[in-house]
Amino acid sequence: MNEPALILSKIERIYNRGSDAELPVLKGVDLELNRGETVALLAPSGAGKSTLLHIAGLLDTPDSGAVYVAGTKLTGASDRVRTRARRQMIGFVYQFHHLLPEFTAGENVILPQLACGVPKASARARALDLLDRVGVAGRFDHRPADLSGGEQQRVAFCRALANRPSVLLADEPTGNLDPATADKVFAAMMDMVHETGLAALIATHNLELAGRMDRTLRISGGNII
Repeated sequence: MNEPALILSKIERIYNRGSDAELPVLKGVDLELNRGETVALLAPSGAGKSTLLHIAGLLDTPDSGAVYVAGTKLTGASDRVRTRARRQMIGFVYQFHHLLPEFTAGENVILPQLACGVPKASARARALDLLDRVGVAGRFDHRPADLSGGEQQRVAFCRALANRPSVLLADEPTGNLDPATADKVFAAMMDMVHETGLAALIATHNLELAGRMDRTLRISGGNII
């Protein structure tokens, strides 16, 4: 049996709200995400959704518990190891695209690859292929300011996949788009996820989009249900 792409084991996270006050956000969360699987994460504001994604993406450290990506335990690893894992094993997509404004769409997809040592010609070919698959190859040489919101988000998605990660983490990736554009962007994302076999954990408030994924999880009382 293949190792799950992502395992969160007994994750706890407590925030301090002063000298004595503590706010427990995650209370022993267990989660497994399999390769090729799309999972919706639903939670009201303040329930710990972003905290969970940040821990899964190695951007935050749990107070207890363990994070495994592609079978490798990364909790307690050095900053250098965690940074390398984020670059190579995890892709991020946020509600706002966060593209680098001074670079073209193509360059935004090329740069993460160069940071991992991919030759420039190979990185360019990979960027062209990804942008073509989501229908924006014709915007390769355009800067973000010249792209529509849907185009920007599709470029951001390609950037997240540039280094062939094992896990895609997305936080409201269509939340800043109108319904028709959101549907097109989501469809492109799902096609690419299923084609590449990576695992996707997608936080969303859109129940219709959540219903099109393989599973739906909810955070309630600091736990996954």
